[in-house]
Amino acid sequence: MAGVPTRVLIVDDEEDQRTGLASMVSSWGFKAETAADGREALEKLETFPAQVLVTDLMMPGMDGFELLRRLSAQGGGPPAIVVTAFGNIETAIATIHELGAFWFLEKPIQPRALQVLLERAASQRRLAEEAERLQRQLSYQGVLEDLTGRSPAMQQVFSTIRQVAPSKAAVLVTGESGTGKELVARAIHALSPRSRGPFVAINCAALPETLMESELFGHEKGAFTGAIERRAGCFELAQGGTLLLDEIGDMPVATQAKLLRVLEDSRVRRLGGKAETLVDVRVIASTNKALEEALKKGEIRDDLYYRLNVIPIALPPLRERMEDIPMLTGALLRELSKKHGCRVANASPDVIEQLRRHHWPGNVRELRNVLERAVILAGEGTITREHLPWSFRPPAGAPVSSDSDDPASVMLPVGTTIAEAEKALIQRTLRYTGNNKTRAAQILDISLKTLHNKLKEYGSSEAGAE
Repeated sequence: MAGVPTRVLIVDDEEDQRTGLASMVSSWGFKAETAADGREALEKLETFPAQVLVTDLMMPGMDGFELLRRLSAQGGGPPAIVVTAFGNIETAIATIHELGAFWFLEKPIQPRALQVLLERAASQRRLAEEAERLQRQLSYQGVLEDLTGRSPAMQQVFSTIRQVAPSKAAVLVTGESGTGKELVARAIHALSPRSRGPFVAINCAALPETLMESELFGHEKGAFTGAIERRAGCFELAQGGTLLLDEIGDMPVATQAKLLRVLEDSRVRRLGGKAETLVDVRVIASTNKALEEALKKGEIRDDLYYRLNVIPIALPPLRERMEDIPMLTGALLRELSKKHGCRVANASPDVIEQLRRHHWPGNVRELRNVLERAVILAGEGTITREHLPWSFRPPAGAPVSSDSDDPASVMLPVGTTIAEAEKALIQRTLRYTGNNKTRAAQILDISLKTLHNKLKEYGSSEAGAE
């Protein structure tokens, strides 16, 4: 084996067995360490980050099953080869399925079989480490999981995600609607030791107060009218993984107090239940509200706010990172083309320019919707201005008045009266829409009848035409 030797931790309560295995494994070019039981193995892993684990199942103290369960709760640990005595094969197979062990071997161990499994497990570990390395490299090039952006603001977000992901700290993600707060939460989960566990999201603004506690904590059969069976809540469903509390600012204050207790004790009691369940869940909260104002108004408990706001991540609105528009557009076009079975390659330069000039009140979500429409209309090739909504483009051949080079703007000299300004705005809007009065009325935020009346006042020959 070339390069740095793969680290292998051997766990067995029989000293002769573990030292013999360590000697044999070392002779094959691996670097081996030993532990007498699961508890010692956990301690060893803190200073000896093994890439492969070989463990007996039946041991006094902490056995192999409990060791693998602890490692699974912490994010999976290294690939594990389970060693079992004859008669315990069913237990070994159950361990593989339940806790994700790599494989099992019967005692007495056949050296060749162990060597082959070690090499395969080491190869699997190397592939996982290479994938992690590539992901980190991509993040410096403007991509982190499903997030995209080379702007300084997004690079700061990426940096914070990379730093906080390995920890268990609570994270509070803030930003306007459509900026990608759930994508941040998913990226933190994917880059954390909990990535093999579940990711569960609950929208606190979408649930009535009467159902909020049931969704969060679960309920027992008969706990309330309509509770016809026992149901696990989001905390139990997210066991070993991550729970996103979206729009936390809309959670009822009464529920906030119960949530705080769960966060502090890591124990959940279902509605109508007597027993408490220990939960191991990483909590991420998000909101589009200014929580400082909500604190002043008493809409959110200060103790809950400080409990959740350990690591704040503020997502910038799209209008403050317009340099990311080309990269975002390319990423979204690839995703949407695949989704709809299209072959759209790119967007024309003038389309990119139109997108960069838009204010984007709906942020990345709005950009995605605009591009999804364009992909469906185009089908293949290049997105052009004809594939954009009317509000993003003047019609082909629309005249440009002498007061501005921009067909989508009106410039008036000082001294213009209100009536003259109104007339100029209406006429320019009609030119912008190619004399589509319905669309012009929508842009001007007036009724179609009002528009016709204004045109009659101006003596326009187009007053009655559409």
